[in-house]
Amino acid sequence: MARLPILTAPDPRLKAKAKPVERVDDGVRQLMDDMLETMYVAPGIGLAAPQVGVSKRVIVLDLAKEEEPRAPLKLANPEIVWVSDEDAVFEEGCLSVPEHYAEVARPAAVRIRYLDYENEIREIEASGLLATCLQHEIDHLDGVLFIDRLTALKRNIILRKLLKAKKAAVKEAASA
Repeated sequence: MARLPILTAPDPRLKAKAKPVERVDDGVRQLMDDMLETMYVAPGIGLAAPQVGVSKRVIVLDLAKEEEPRAPLKLANPEIVWVSDEDAVFEEGCLSVPEHYAEVARPAAVRIRYLDYENEIREIEASGLLATCLQHEIDHLDGVLFIDRLTALKRNIILRKLLKAKKAAVKEAASA
């Protein structure tokens, strides 16, 4: 397995719509495994292929707490087939929007259809944090970041801070 570099906003590759995978083969399974390792090291609870510069509809998640055994989910071509009428609000963060968090309202429960690690079609019903995380990662596949669900003012403040941090990092690297 390999650790992959995580793109950060405002990288334009994060805004592109990812392409479906034809089937979950050894290459897609390797991508899933590498994404999980990258997510665990980061650390995070979800990661989408576009966040590591791969334009494929692949996401991985693991909501297990530190003291619990790992419980990874690996999904290819996930699609939301049902959403609840009720919304839930969770504070979201993102490995591609480091050190920034905001409350986002999303459907409280969802049903997702996807291809699993063995290329089998599956469905999962989720509520709470899992539903939020699945929707957050699926958004990445459509070029949507959680900050795109905020007011323009909040989004622009965060993007300016991220751009400033990127410029400072480049300047620091150049002077080293």
